[in-house]
Amino acid sequence: MSSNDVEIANELSSREQFDEGESRVQVTCFTEVSDDSTLHFQIIRLHKQIYAWIGYNSAKFGHLYAAASTRPNNTIGVTALIGGSSDNTGSGIARRLVLKTGLNIVLACNIPKNNPMLEANAEKILVQKLISLGYTKPKK
Repeated sequence: MSSNDVEIANELSSREQFDEGESRVQVTCFTEVSDDSTLHFQIIRLHKQIYAWIGYNSAKFGHLYAAASTRPNNTIGVTALIGGSSDNTGSGIARRLVLKTGLNIVLACNIPKNNPMLEANAEKILVQKLISLGYTKPKK
């Protein structure tokens, strides 16, 4: 069995869906290897919100950020809920995910802030998965 087959099997076995009235929760977990680093991902799609976790080489939780569109100007507000500050790696990813999805984002991330290439790769992988799951808003 190839590593791609294992990844697909892991993703299929870890995805759970259930309906409760109008709310639908989807959980997706997957792992990618990028530049000799292992990145673990978990995406939980809730009603009008996405929780995402990015783990770097371990299952550590990392810092937790919340990002949402604010009124009246539709700017993006980001705050650190656990650890970190608004200038850390995860806050930028959370801000950009709100722009791409149009949804509120809660993001846990333990990517080291001194590795911008790893951050860019992790965000790219996460956005590609969100697109494939249909969680991004359509381009105008």
